[in-house]
Amino acid sequence: MTRVFSGIKPTGHVTLGNYLGAMRRWAEVDQHRADSLFCIVDLHALTVDHDPARVRRLSRQAATLLLAAGLDPEVCTVYLQSHVDEHTRLSYLLECVATDGETRRMIQYKEKSARERERGGSVRLSLLTYPVLMAADILAFGTDEVPVGDDQVQHVELARDLAVRFNQRYGHTFVVPKATRPGVAARVMNLQDPTSKMGKSEVSGPGIVYLLDEPDVVRRKVMRAVTDSGRDVEYDREARPGVANLLEILAACTDGSPEVLAGDYDSYGALKKDTAEAVVEALRPVRERHRDLCADPAYVEGVLRDGAEKARAMARPTVDTAFKAIGLLPPVFDTASGAAGGR
Repeated sequence: MTRVFSGIKPTGHVTLGNYLGAMRRWAEVDQHRADSLFCIVDLHALTVDHDPARVRRLSRQAATLLLAAGLDPEVCTVYLQSHVDEHTRLSYLLECVATDGETRRMIQYKEKSARERERGGSVRLSLLTYPVLMAADILAFGTDEVPVGDDQVQHVELARDLAVRFNQRYGHTFVVPKATRPGVAARVMNLQDPTSKMGKSEVSGPGIVYLLDEPDVVRRKVMRAVTDSGRDVEYDREARPGVANLLEILAACTDGSPEVLAGDYDSYGALKKDTAEAVVEALRPVRERHRDLCADPAYVEGVLRDGAEKARAMARPTVDTAFKAIGLLPPVFDTASGAAGGR
């Protein structure tokens, strides 16, 4: 069976864009069509200045929301990246294969490091090397496909390059993965800036709908969404990005077509009202399931524990093979004490 790896970074509260653009497809399609792993990549959240308590809180929230969105631990593997040592074990080996130039060419590194410098902060080394850790996330599991948006394709290409280079130098070890771009995934933009993606790493604002927003908050944000000059409701992402964003959200929530839906409206107000109600209804089961899961934290902890055990079992053979291939001696254990010995 095809193996799929997907990750979500706990750097902010999960948004409508995360749900319609990725999580819903993971639950409805990917976990059923493939041997799928869904990882909360908490180590990636440490590459910039962060509050440790907030990272822990958002990691638990992300895991709970993945389950609330429909991921079934009996069907797929859900776990925390930091609970599986194979991620960091393999990351160092791949750092010994990657080049400085490759990581510095990453667009996200250029953008994030520039923002850090503008704020007067220092750029952490981990921000430069985190694409290599992402490659380790993927390669450790023999991943075939990585569903990603356009902003992450470059990172998957790096993983492919490192896999090929390692295989050529040290013997065939890794599956060479490919990036897939789900055609049915929604592209949700910021309601106040429809030319920018609705990202969870942004500061809280009226343009971002969070999965756990109360219904009245959702309605208020959608009703205040930026539209465009003119009065006609037309689907044109280039010329009418505000209206197009609302139509795409409505289409994603109702399994419709934005082009067809545009013909049903003669005013922005009616479009906003219907979009707001569609979003509230789409998020209702997720919110209800999240509430139930929060009342049973032991269940979520059990899912993460079992998921980490499954993930370790899947990754360890490949990572151990990589350690041997690159030239490292296997550990020697004292069978009496179980401790590493020097004999």
